[in-house]
Amino acid sequence: MHPKNPKKRQADFQVIARWVNKGERVLDLGCGRGVLLEYLKQTKGVYGVGVDIDFDKILSCVKRGVPVYQGDVNEVLASFQDNAFDRVIFSRTVEQFDAPDATLREGLRVGKRVTVGFVNHGFWKNRLNKAVWGRRTVNEVYPNPWHASMPANPFSVAEFEDYCQIKEISIGKRVYLAGDWRSEGTLFPNLLAGYAIYDLASSN
Repeated sequence: MHPKNPKKRQADFQVIARWVNKGERVLDLGCGRGVLLEYLKQTKGVYGVGVDIDFDKILSCVKRGVPVYQGDVNEVLASFQDNAFDRVIFSRTVEQFDAPDATLREGLRVGKRVTVGFVNHGFWKNRLNKAVWGRRTVNEVYPNPWHASMPANPFSVAEFEDYCQIKEISIGKRVYLAGDWRSEGTLFPNLLAGYAIYDLASSN
């Protein structure tokens, strides 16, 4: 699921780290092997906790010294009180949830701020592959063919921002990364952004 090129992986890590204050309590949902939390611990001295359902990834987190829960994200979220964390992070996980609206709502309840990062399926290359070849995109971000991939419900920048408006979720900051996953830009993000990262808060 994650790009094989670590330099590209670091680009969204650096954006997320800009929004995290030193020493904050951070919950990473779908934390994978704990690489992001390890990075935030090293750069911001956070107290980070991860959640993932894959046992092998849990073992990798333990080896990194990252505290982690194994289990369903929604069940773990339900066990926390309101505002238990300064920030809850959904990094490339929202599209894999069975009920993304409910899970994001829970994230906004448990965290004072929420970070959401996702691959923009409105990106022109994704559109082109569908329109011209009739195939899903297979690249460094999505290296596996459909039969070797987890179920996903992909969406675009425009769809996500529509969702935030309808649900009255406040967008504090947003960063769009171009197709190279390094350059930031604001021009026609639904078409030109390969990846998008949002800083969110509940409007209530």
